[in-house]
Amino acid sequence: MNYQNAVLPEGAVLAGSTKLMNQETVVPGILKKHLAPKGKWGRLVVESGSLQFVWEDDADNVLEADAGHPIVIFPERFHHVVITGEVEFRVDFYVLKQKATNPELQGDRPGAAFL
Repeated sequence: MNYQNAVLPEGAVLAGSTKLMNQETVVPGILKKHLAPKGKWGRLVVESGSLQFVWEDDADNVLEADAGHPIVIFPERFHHVVITGEVEFRVDFYVLKQKATNPELQGDRPGAAFL
């Protein structure tokens, strides 16, 4: 089996999820070449069964997804899903939040002149 080993970037925060889909209720658009929503990362999560995932720019390297092997979907990279049998899955969407910083301290900042 060809599984993906990618992880979501640090700071990724869940923004929403699709409904649980199966081989009969799958949104047809994800079976064709498409992109994740603008500015979002995806994570394809299989609850039961399995399916295949294909990056359009690497179509010979078909990835398998099952309950133990989700797929991280990179923004701005074309892809599609292939249903190979009975399956239940969803796609979670994430946004990257900036890391929290310390509250701004009040004081002179002479180095700011060099920026």
